[in-house]
Amino acid sequence: MKLFLGVDGGGTSCRALLTDQQGNCLGHGKAGSANIMLGASKAMQAILDATRDALEQAGLGNQAMKHIHAGLALAGAEHSGFAKHFLQLDNPFASIKLDTDAMGALLGAFAGQDGAIMIFGTGSAGIVKQGEQIATVGGHEFPISDLGGGATLGLEVVRASLLSFEHILPPSKLAAYVMQEFNNNIEALVSWSKSALPTDYGRFARPCFDLADQGDALAIDLVSKHLEGCQLMLDALVRQGAKQIALMGSIGQRLQPELAKHYSQLVLPRFDAERGALLLAGMDAELLPNSIATAQQTS
Repeated sequence: MKLFLGVDGGGTSCRALLTDQQGNCLGHGKAGSANIMLGASKAMQAILDATRDALEQAGLGNQAMKHIHAGLALAGAEHSGFAKHFLQLDNPFASIKLDTDAMGALLGAFAGQDGAIMIFGTGSAGIVKQGEQIATVGGHEFPISDLGGGATLGLEVVRASLLSFEHILPPSKLAAYVMQEFNNNIEALVSWSKSALPTDYGRFARPCFDLADQGDALAIDLVSKHLEGCQLMLDALVRQGAKQIALMGSIGQRLQPELAKHYSQLVLPRFDAERGALLLAGMDAELLPNSIATAQQTS
């Protein structure tokens, strides 16, 4: 028995797709963050949890892991030290191939062919493939990078909400929502901020978009500035020679209609990052399972 596993591991969640060697979809799994920079062991545990879910759906036991050839497209894998440490961990798989979540998304979006992707999820990263040439944009992790990502927007939401709460900025429904999360207690917010992870900040992106749609002035201003950041990232991809760009990630999906007004290069991805990770694992592109919608699956 030979099985393939494609894993898309980002800062918020880890998704796994299990297939047989003919490309038949056997099961799916989901677990928590698999960003290896936030802990190699934690990332491996998330991968194993998602794999067990997929095996359970397939009617297979954990002993089947020894037959799995796993492609792992993980956030943080671009940093060689973290990648080396992760690869030194014990694992139950027949083989593993590690690359970045951006590379997994790129491989999936264009089924291994040339193209470019921009991920706007919890974090952000862009990558262009032209033959053997690979160029990247961003992807250096929160808080120093991730322009256009949900964590970066969430940080600005929290910062502006605190300013509003202290009457430095005008009142705002968005600020009221955020401060209620901390029982309107500044000390609680400050304490939280000292250990908050990118995914913790990222959860404030959705209410910002929602309240912008409802006319909240602060939310509208933050979303407008966030769009400018997204456009800077896309402009950089175009300068790198990108002719077709697939937007990936939850933020990317949400902003696709607005960004499409400015970029004729935007296209829908053929497959998601899990299927891209299957290519990492060694699956032939012609066998990629397409039983599930692609663009709607990315996150």
